[in-house]
Amino acid sequence: MKSEKNMKGQTRSELGKMHAPSVVLGVVAASIIGAAGFYFGTVSKGSVSLPGSTADVSKIQSGSTISPSKMMSLAENTIADIASDASLSVVNIDISKTIMRSPYTILMPGFGIVQPRDMGEGEPKAIQTGSGSGLIIKSDGYILTNNHVIQNADDITVTLSDKRKFKAKVLGRDTFTDLALIKIDAKDLPAAKLGSSKSIRPGDWAIAIGSPLGLDHTVTLGIVSALGRSLSEISSLNNVELIQTDAAINPGNSGGPLLNIHGEVIGINTAIRQDGQNIGFAIPVDVFRGVADELVASGKVARAYVGVYMQPMDKRLAKSLGLEETTTGVLVAGVAPGSPAQKAGLQRGDVIQKVDGTSVDASQIVQQMVRKHKPGDQVNFLVLRGDKLEPVEVKVDDYPDIAAEPE
Repeated sequence: MKSEKNMKGQTRSELGKMHAPSVVLGVVAASIIGAAGFYFGTVSKGSVSLPGSTADVSKIQSGSTISPSKMMSLAENTIADIASDASLSVVNIDISKTIMRSPYTILMPGFGIVQPRDMGEGEPKAIQTGSGSGLIIKSDGYILTNNHVIQNADDITVTLSDKRKFKAKVLGRDTFTDLALIKIDAKDLPAAKLGSSKSIRPGDWAIAIGSPLGLDHTVTLGIVSALGRSLSEISSLNNVELIQTDAAINPGNSGGPLLNIHGEVIGINTAIRQDGQNIGFAIPVDVFRGVADELVASGKVARAYVGVYMQPMDKRLAKSLGLEETTTGVLVAGVAPGSPAQKAGLQRGDVIQKVDGTSVDASQIVQQMVRKHKPGDQVNFLVLRGDKLEPVEVKVDDYPDIAAEPE
């Protein structure tokens, strides 16, 4: 019997041969989908955990199914549930301060709300206002925020998630990390759940909550973009390895939390790149946790301070200084007036070769060596001055209250 041909001249047998692989692939795909549907649509006995909640399914029989619509509902509500719980520990911070203003000052809209107070005799005065965010870290009214949010404020007002307002006072600040601790007279507040920044990775979910442009308890979603960032443009943040995120952060978000998908705080939002989009930075929780503990205990953080500006050495720099191109170390680019370094005799142009007997070739290494000490300790420098090696002993002092750029 001859095979019938179609319009293209193909016989049925040829068509069958051509589509046999498709039939096999279809069967395999159907089997995979069926297995996946069975796997994802059943619940075994035990406990099911979702971010922020735990459901007891011990009474559900093995093999019971959850409808796809129910599973989708749980997934859709996850971020909303996390934000709802975490927002309870986030506060809005409003500050005001009196400033002296020249009658010729032009105030551009959008750069702070300024209201005239006294245009009578003497210099005109005005009230400059601002806003930011904060995080409740202890239930008896301790709130952590950025130092730049409350810096030089005459009046600080905290608004809780339930709209109650309290006057706050500053208990301590750490300009080194741009963190500050304020206190309100309240009890039984919902303290934030702190996580860890050690295990986070680029690509992890990130949720930001704060008061951008005064819009309190705004929630934005993104991911952790990178780790270990530093901002040389902001001296206080050049000391901290920051979390970078693309969760939308704007002026007013400073001091608010960055959360993981479990609703745990992994950072304090603190800065943005104004020349980019969705490039924000947060102070890691493992950094601010220790700072917060010291601020609660004593109102300050003891940090070693020497007072030198440093620059890495390279061949061109060495040649410009009249040194061998192979010279290594860290150049002292400047010495802060009145600093321990100046008192000990360190000079601009010195090349730091060793710190406490350890060779150094980067300013970060010098910083790490200095930070191992406490105020009052002695740090031993070996510097190349001209063509001679000179030992210099520096007595470490407290880090200045006002942010100073040198180490």
